[in-house]
Amino acid sequence: MKVLVVGSGGREHAICMAVAKSSQVDKIYCAPGNAGIAEYAELVDIKAMEFDRLVSFAKDNCIDLTIIGMDDPLVGGIVDVFEAEGLRVFGPRKNAAIIEGSKAFSKDLMKKYGIPSAAYENFDDPEKALEYLETANMPIVLKADGLALGKGVLICQTLEEAKEGVKSIMLDKQFGSAGNKMVIEEFMTGREVSVLCFCDGTTIKPMTSAQDHKRAKDGDQGLNTGGMGNFSPSPFYTEEVKKFCEENIYSKTMAAMKAEGRDFTGVLFVGLMLTPDGPKVLEYNARFGDPEAQVVLPRLQNDIIDVINACIDGKLDKIDLKFEDNACVCVILASDGYPLKYEKGFKITGMENFKNVPGRYLFHAGTKFNENGDIVTNGGRVLGVTATGKTLKEARANAYEYVDLVDFKNKYYRHDIGKAIDEA
Repeated sequence: MKVLVVGSGGREHAICMAVAKSSQVDKIYCAPGNAGIAEYAELVDIKAMEFDRLVSFAKDNCIDLTIIGMDDPLVGGIVDVFEAEGLRVFGPRKNAAIIEGSKAFSKDLMKKYGIPSAAYENFDDPEKALEYLETANMPIVLKADGLALGKGVLICQTLEEAKEGVKSIMLDKQFGSAGNKMVIEEFMTGREVSVLCFCDGTTIKPMTSAQDHKRAKDGDQGLNTGGMGNFSPSPFYTEEVKKFCEENIYSKTMAAMKAEGRDFTGVLFVGLMLTPDGPKVLEYNARFGDPEAQVVLPRLQNDIIDVINACIDGKLDKIDLKFEDNACVCVILASDGYPLKYEKGFKITGMENFKNVPGRYLFHAGTKFNENGDIVTNGGRVLGVTATGKTLKEARANAYEYVDLVDFKNKYYRHDIGKAIDEA
């Protein structure tokens, strides 16, 4: 079969790698892809939001299955467009992808159906938001309602900081139209855990757990980013926590979306906070996480095509989802200055050290070929150095050893990814 993957980051690289393992797949295309993805897929020069061109390509090339990796096209309704043309596609429809596209919608959904989450209020008027802050407890969390590349969340320690945050999100439009509406949320404390789940509209099957590191600098300092590293599984996601989440969060979310006429088919990302009062939902995403996919998919034992087909056909209950009994750690190599100002276009060396070495992966997030055919940096997050190990400590040690095997000018990374492992 022929498969088209839509997207261009480390997540899509991990998806393409998983798809390439399937004996059912003869050919993979990726639009627009990146230099690393070219190892598995033929790159197609079509952007993720060019729906008509993607549909034409899928038809002209007899694509059997299209997998949507990115949030923007999902929220924009790409699945609806493909389905209207009779094309087989994996991801939630527009009316279900709103669970990520609008934080206000997802908070209201959780409140209506009794899914544990932080207390909150929604605002579309900055003056009313500022008024509300005068009586709120600090610290407090401000969230731009729409998509903001994983950066639209501000944790404010003081009232002055919170007021400045409202100005930045709603008036200065730091995150563009994503800030037309805003959620102000209670600040929760505890361990963060991410759980990706396969869904077929009725059945939901959680994958292995992971834990992200959002802040740019060591010690969880600096600005929020799209993710500076990840590890899987989380030692804090115990069997007891898992059972609670399956009963009170995952199945309830699927039932809630169905009750709203928004059947969710695809991958639901559930961001959890393990609070002193029990697990609560931090956020939902409507696709594989990035870099969660880079630590979860290398551990997947099933043929991903079987799982995806079961989701599309409403037969996920027939799948016995299995993951390797090991651990995986991903350290993001970024361009110094990310997520604000950074230079790109620097040649990357040492990538050959990752060719065909079991348990050693190099996922490309922001790379491209230059005019000489060299692979150069082309983004804030450049590479995901990823390693497996029998234990989390071993996987972490391996990942940091492998970081030195690849290089580019202005390479920057956090030195404490997975440090929480030592406290488990």
